[in-house]
Amino acid sequence: MIALLLSITIANAERRVALVLGNSQYQHAVALPNPVRDAQAMGERLQTLGFEVVSGFDLTKQQTQSTVAQFAKQVRGADIALFFYAGHGLQVSGKNYLLPVDAALEDETSLDFEAVSIDFVLRQMSRETSIRLVFLDACRDNPLADVLATTAGVKGASSGLAEIPIENGGVGTLVAFAASPNQLAYDGSGDHSPFTKALLQHIGETNIPITESVNRVTSDVFKATNGKQRPWINVSLTTEVVLHKVDLSAPLIVGEVSAPQEEANSGTRNTGVSIGQNGDQLALDVLREKIPKLATDEPIFFERPIKFGDPAIDGKSIAQLIKSEPLFSPVEGLDKSVWQGKHCDGCHQWNEARLCEQAKVFITNDVSVLRLQHPLGTRFKVALARWAQSGCQ
Repeated sequence: MIALLLSITIANAERRVALVLGNSQYQHAVALPNPVRDAQAMGERLQTLGFEVVSGFDLTKQQTQSTVAQFAKQVRGADIALFFYAGHGLQVSGKNYLLPVDAALEDETSLDFEAVSIDFVLRQMSRETSIRLVFLDACRDNPLADVLATTAGVKGASSGLAEIPIENGGVGTLVAFAASPNQLAYDGSGDHSPFTKALLQHIGETNIPITESVNRVTSDVFKATNGKQRPWINVSLTTEVVLHKVDLSAPLIVGEVSAPQEEANSGTRNTGVSIGQNGDQLALDVLREKIPKLATDEPIFFERPIKFGDPAIDGKSIAQLIKSEPLFSPVEGLDKSVWQGKHCDGCHQWNEARLCEQAKVFITNDVSVLRLQHPLGTRFKVALARWAQSGCQ
């Protein structure tokens, strides 16, 4: 039992830090509808995967530099460093730049004062970090690149990003572009770009290596754009990187029931964990800290809208959600064709009474149950436990 808990604790002790930036409201170019939404959703997804997230949205050049500086301090010594950017980017003579919202780019000199070199950000990730993961959704058609190429006469300026060489060090780097080098990516007509939509779906899939996740992203984007956009990956990882590891052979219940009390007045209490097992209790406490919090401290009611802190289900009640479509597979590894487009109450025969009994289990065995994925996400489970604590009203 102790070995199981310690193995989980060690896995969760891995330090992960992410920089997430998204720019939509450009002052000198047409606004982009999706990048800020893309970045916000990505930041929330990474938090569920145990990342410390440094984020910024619609930032000026000065604000971008300040945010990168904060990230540079925080990321030092991390096991995994991750950078996600959505917005305008460009390349000039093989060097890549991301564009803050106040960039005007009237001439080549403007690059130094108004744009941010992606190499500059990557250097901040390389200091004493083991694994570096980079995702750039920045290949959209960029009118400011045309300004440099025509009005300012800058040679080699284009919207598509250039290949990023991977430096040695640590146990490796993965760089994923929304489109192939020198090609353009689509911003998308939905809530997210095709690249970010696929990335949100696949990053952190249970027990799937990050390289396989990105391959799945590439396939989804290629299909969604009818072959017009193909993400590109440069990878040099010397170890397998899995962002969401779950021991499928582990018992469902983490913890032990203490031996029956021999004396009625012994003063001890059955807490579900062996008395005296300090290592077990410490590990349980660490795991409980990983359980996501709801965005509200108010009581949870069955038919009252809830602030989950998850955009996918925010503002909906438990009663509504059990009749909605699942966000994740109800059974690990189940083919999408079996569960996508179905309704949760049809798969689980959910009703208020059954759900209340299930929610009571979440209270008793919070660590073991809440660490497992749910068709409506972990925060839905947290809300169910809170609902049961108040008597399933």
